Parts: sequence; C-alpha cells; structure tokens
Amino acid sequence: MAKSEQSPVLSTATIIGWAVGLAVLAVLASWLLLRAFHTGDAADSVRLDALRTAGSIVAGTGGAAALLLAARRQRSTELGQRQTEHDAAERRVTELYSKAADQLGSDRAPVRLAGIYALERLAQHNPPHRQTIANLLCAYLRMPAESAGEQSEEQQVRRAAQDVLVAHLKPGESYWPDMELNFSRATLVNFAMTHCVVRSARFNSTEFHQTATFRGSTFRTVADFRRAKFIGLADFRRVDVGDGADVSFRETSFEEEVNFGEHTRVPVSGALTRTDHPHRKWPAGWQERDLPEKPDWAVLVPVRGQSADQAG
Repeated sequence: MAKSEQSPVLSTATIIGWAVGLAVLAVLASWLLLRAFHTGDAADSVRLDALRTAGSIVAGTGGAAALLLAARRQRSTELGQRQTEHDAAERRVTELYSKAADQLGSDRAPVRLAGIYALERLAQHNPPHRQTIANLLCAYLRMPAESAGEQSEEQQVRRAAQDVLVAHLKPGESYWPDMELNFSRATLVNFAMTHCVVRSARFNSTEFHQTATFRGSTFRTVADFRRAKFIGLADFRRVDVGDGADVSFRETSFEEEVNFGEHTRVPVSGALTRTDHPHRKWPAGWQERDLPEKPDWAVLVPVRGQSADQAG
C-alpha cells in the first residue's frame, strides 16, 4: 500500500494524553457548574438536569469513540494476521514449486515423475499458479528427448507429463480453465488431447509420432499447427474453433492416415499430404492438388469455385 493511502495509527501516549485531558476537563467543568448553580433555586435545578443530560450524551459519545477505536484496532490486527497468513502461504507455494521444478531437472526418471505429480497437486490446489505450471510442463516437453525409444524411462516421464496436462483440460471437477499451451518444436508420442477445451494451443513445427488425436476438442482463440509433422494417425474429428480464432495448417505435413470427419470446419490451406496412403478425409470444401516437384505428395487447396474463407 502506498504511503499516502495508509491510515494513521494513534500511539498509546496520544490516547493516554487525551484521556487525562478529558478527565481534567470533566472535573473542572463539574466544579464550575456546582459553583454556578448550587443555590437551591428551582431554575438552577432544571439547568443542572439539562447539564446532566448533556453530560450523559458526551459520555455516550466518548464510549462510542472508544468502541470505534477498539473495532479499528481489532480490524488492524485481523488484517495484519491475514496478510501474515497470505505471505506464509505464498512462501510455502514458492518452496513447493521450486522443489518440484528441481525434481523435474533430475537425472533420475523416478524423481522427475515425482516432480510432475507434485506440480499437478500444487496447481490443483492453487488456481493462480496453474498457467505457470502448465507452461513449465510444456517447456519440459519441448526439450529434446535424450532417448527416443518408446519404452525408455524418459519417454515414460514425457507421457506422464502429457497425461497430467490433458487430464486437466477436460471440463469437469479437476478442469483448469482458459489454459494456453505452447508445444512448438516439441516431439510428442501418442498424444491424445480428446474432448479438451483450451484458450489457445500452439503446435508450430511440432512432430507427432504414432498417433495424434484431437477428437472433440475446442480451441477458443488459437489453433496453430503450422509446419507440424504428423508421422502416424492424425484424428481431428468434431474439432471446434471459436469465432474469429486464429487457425492454421499451412505447411503441415500428414504422412499417414488423417481424418477430419464430417463436422470439423477448419481451414487447411497449404497443408501437405502423402498420396500413397488410402485413408485421408479432409474438411468439406477442400481438395488435394498434386505437387509435380514432390511425387506422392499433394497440397490442400479450396475446392474450385470457393475461396479459402468459404471453405473454412
């Protein structure tokens, strides 16, 4: 809080000084009133009653002021305690995050796995940190894999990181809303992002090995697959994109089976596909055009008579 916004705090000496001053003033006023009106006259008696009433009002006002000071002091104490608890909780989260991140950098696969699941628990119980943790897991998957074998320890760790992210992108009790994912230049094996809802996902120059499934998923603002390479099945059935979303498959290559189904409406202009694989289904409004310079390859273009916008 800025210095100019801070409430002034009364010191103990100030409060005692005011209390003593008021007590002296009350004694002096009582003595003067008794001298002035202690004559036994009926009119003086009425005046004394009025003064007593006024004194009661003053005393009540003083009590209210004291109550206000006590409430203010209590509020200050509670706010201080709340801030202390918040700072302690933030320190604890930072410590847990740092420890889990260190585990993720270990040279032992079981320790890396422990780090992934620790990050998952931390994100589940601390929503403000979910995007940061998702960023960290995506960054881990973007790092080059030391071993490419499917059954290697490193691939098992990477599969766990993929599964943790995907599990929390499906609407439900453990859903992490509005996530932004960046898998650019990553190598993903058996990536199954089905029935997920994300704000944005970037797969620019990503390599998908074996299977890549996005069936039933929703991309609200960005679905970037430029220059991605699908070395295996690519399933985009019932994919939904938000109105005005930035969607691109330019220079994306599909080397084997690809299926966009009947309901997916996305622009695939500039995508490349091998023509020697029989199972290829594109969004309505798109067709293949052979590439003379690349035998067994074709590029996706709008159906003749349609613009790219109409096809998408």
